[in-house]
Amino acid sequence: MNFDFSDDQKQLRDQARRFLTERCPPKAVRAVLEGHAPYDRELWKGLAEMGFLGVAIPEEFGGSGAGHLELCVIAEELGRVLAPVPFSSTVYLAAEAIMIAGSDAQKKKWLPAIASGEAIGTLALFEGKGNPSPKAIKAAVSNGTLTGAKSPVPDGSIADFAVVAARTGNSGRETDISLFIVDLTGDGVKRHALHNLDQSHNQSEVVFEACKAEPLGPATEGWSILTRVLDRAAVLLAFEQVGGADRALEMGRDYALDRIAFGRQIGSFQAVKHLLADMYVSATLARSNCYYGAWALSTNAPELPEAAATARISATQAFQHCAKNNIQVHGGMGFTWEFDCHLYYRRANALALGLGSQTYWENQLIDRMRARNAVA
Repeated sequence: MNFDFSDDQKQLRDQARRFLTERCPPKAVRAVLEGHAPYDRELWKGLAEMGFLGVAIPEEFGGSGAGHLELCVIAEELGRVLAPVPFSSTVYLAAEAIMIAGSDAQKKKWLPAIASGEAIGTLALFEGKGNPSPKAIKAAVSNGTLTGAKSPVPDGSIADFAVVAARTGNSGRETDISLFIVDLTGDGVKRHALHNLDQSHNQSEVVFEACKAEPLGPATEGWSILTRVLDRAAVLLAFEQVGGADRALEMGRDYALDRIAFGRQIGSFQAVKHLLADMYVSATLARSNCYYGAWALSTNAPELPEAAATARISATQAFQHCAKNNIQVHGGMGFTWEFDCHLYYRRANALALGLGSQTYWENQLIDRMRARNAVA
């Protein structure tokens, strides 16, 4: 079985890399990190014009209908440049939820707006500390109105709408959780930007006070739908992490070849060689798991739950490892604000918690493998 990308997909990767290298240099990331803009609006507009926002959205709903493999390719390139745009919240989470569970009318309303860059979406799931769990959800919908608070919400302060997980029953089962679409520009919504490690990736607290909530999917299947959304997002986000890990490795390698100490390149020293070799192993292992996840995602294979958890775990480890070691290879200079190493370290740690902690996904993998073995 060939898990490699096709020639057309590789051409798409090259096109995306050229575009992002030109339009999103490190200074563009710093402009968002150090400034007041919540994201790079010009880059977001450019991504829409290139068709990248709608690459996995069907043509009938305004996208190109290329598929999830192409979206994985785009995700990796976005991760390499640390693109400061609400891509993951809008495309991996909101759009996927609507494509999985949305009615025809909901798809016609939101998917073309996402593909064109006119609408930014997000998923409002977490309520403070903790991992994804139906028991942790306290926000509730009654008589079509939503009351509660969500935090952190990725890109919550700039999103036009949110897919919200809320409680509609009190039986203590997963069937109590339903999904809703909420217009974040409407009445009863209060948003507060949060300070986090990576300010180029916006996070917010969103408070709902008797807001109008439109049901998304069957009322008793919210948690089941949400699980599918998170699995898809785990694979896509893993490609972003692999892209970041690869770029951090390249930065460390290039510096080790350029930096001269004691009359020789520091890359010739055994300690530095070991750091770079370990980074390469981590990134390569993660890429292998991501490719398997991409196959499972693109074919909707029964193995997707396990493949998604594996990709998420290995990619998280690889990005954090490579980002940390990149700083070490750069030595004292690597810890300074002027060097770009900290940009990757920030993003690596921010993405590590975006869909739940490492421990959460490790437990998911164990539970899913046990369940599959029990059936077998």
